[in-house]
Amino acid sequence: MAEVRLTKVEQGQTKIRNVPIAVTPEGFWCCPSPNVFQKSLKTQNPLNKPKSPLPTTQTPGHKKHTSVTEKRQASGVPKLGAVSDEKRGVASDTPAVTASVPVERTPRSKNENVPRKVSIEFGEPGTSDLRVILLGKQGFTVKLNVHKNILVENSSFFANKISEQQPVFPCIEIDDCEDVEIYVETIGLMYCKELKQRLIKQSVSRVLRIIKVAEQLGFKSCMLSCLEYLEAVPWVGEEEEEKVVSSVLRLQSEGIGMTPVLKRVSSDVSKPHKDTFSHILELVLKSNEERGRREMKSIVLKLLRENNCLPSSSGSVDSYNEIIYGSCRSCLDSILILFKQAAEPEFSNDSIDCREPVVKQMALEADNLSWMLEILTDRQAADEFALMWASQQELASLHTKLSIVSRHHVSCITARLFVGIGRGELLPSKDTRNLLLQTWLQPLINDYSWLQHGCRSFDRKVVEEGIGRTILTLPLEEQQGILLSWLGSFLKAGDNCPNLQRAFEVWWRRTFVRPYAESGNSRPLDQVTTPKVTEH
Repeated sequence: MAEVRLTKVEQGQTKIRNVPIAVTPEGFWCCPSPNVFQKSLKTQNPLNKPKSPLPTTQTPGHKKHTSVTEKRQASGVPKLGAVSDEKRGVASDTPAVTASVPVERTPRSKNENVPRKVSIEFGEPGTSDLRVILLGKQGFTVKLNVHKNILVENSSFFANKISEQQPVFPCIEIDDCEDVEIYVETIGLMYCKELKQRLIKQSVSRVLRIIKVAEQLGFKSCMLSCLEYLEAVPWVGEEEEEKVVSSVLRLQSEGIGMTPVLKRVSSDVSKPHKDTFSHILELVLKSNEERGRREMKSIVLKLLRENNCLPSSSGSVDSYNEIIYGSCRSCLDSILILFKQAAEPEFSNDSIDCREPVVKQMALEADNLSWMLEILTDRQAADEFALMWASQQELASLHTKLSIVSRHHVSCITARLFVGIGRGELLPSKDTRNLLLQTWLQPLINDYSWLQHGCRSFDRKVVEEGIGRTILTLPLEEQQGILLSWLGSFLKAGDNCPNLQRAFEVWWRRTFVRPYAESGNSRPLDQVTTPKVTEH
């Protein structure tokens, strides 16, 4: 590694800064710093703000690392004027790794709106046998004095170009170069023996730029080194991951092995998803650690929601739902066994140490069912769950035999189903809705006081609206039977019972105020003067 001192002239003051460079035995500047190009651009004077030309200074550079003993000098930063049509190089604050590069001054144009241009030259003309000129955007020109054998050996692009040219000192010009900086660095990498080592300190985004240029130049050894780098380095964030994958997939036509990189995001296993999801679900359901269980439930639910938005996930929906329903049936079987055990007369006489594990397990299984109901609701597949729950007459009959502390978690499942039906999140059949109300509404009423005061997540207004809307989806006669039964409970318990007055009013108006005539669509006259009521 050599070091060249640059002289930078600004407003009559001379500032010295050190710029590290790497020089190959052939005298080529290998992999210049990215700041070289950025700072060169910044040295351009703003338009319409001309400055008087200033003299430049030159400081001697270090000796080359080869047998060549002549001294090299880094030219200073001259006043940057317009470049002639012959593309004569104007030295920027970037030094050439050669003998001193003469500064060519161009007379100031009278038209101050002419954009300033920058020209940088790398390499040693005395030892090179090929010149590559890169014409970039904004008039940025880079001249590279390189060696034909190096470029032919490493680049199929340059090999073809050189074979087409016969002059003693051929010149290859690349127009509209999108990324001049990376072109220079990639050509410099052709002079390196250990490409991977040169990439270690680079960022992922820069390596992706290098691999793109290497692909254009047919520089396969560089592409392979970039792939080795991308396979080993961490990718930060989804955006960077997508950029890496898209860049790597673009190389498929080159016949380069990309499997090691892509193995991060794809699997060779024929059916990993179903078995892996089943294993994750089982681990969460069986966990007894409260915090880890709560956080993983939230993460899995979030990730499944994201999967639901992807078109590619449609093929696995049925298999995922099948796994979830299998776990639901297993939890229901466990709850029924635990309810039977807790309903035994001698259970209440057991010590707290004997009862507590059973009570905790009942709460755990009920929580599992609530979580899976949430997943199925998000996946628009909870109709079967509603039927499954409505059919648990034996579990509902045991409900009254247990203490409220033990059983109220089960009522939370019922409440969530009513809320889902009321919101239209699930659409069970009429018979299922009627069976659900007949089986579980009274147990929910029995636990209502405890749910209001003992469950932080219980929202009374939301639940009452869900129950009322579910009732109003039934035929009028069935609405009547359920609401009259509720009325008896409400008149006894008051606030300790769900307040379904809004549903009761809608049923009343449907029954007494504005019944629809069976013979036609006509309505009674008194309906015209009746205020409109929003029905749910």
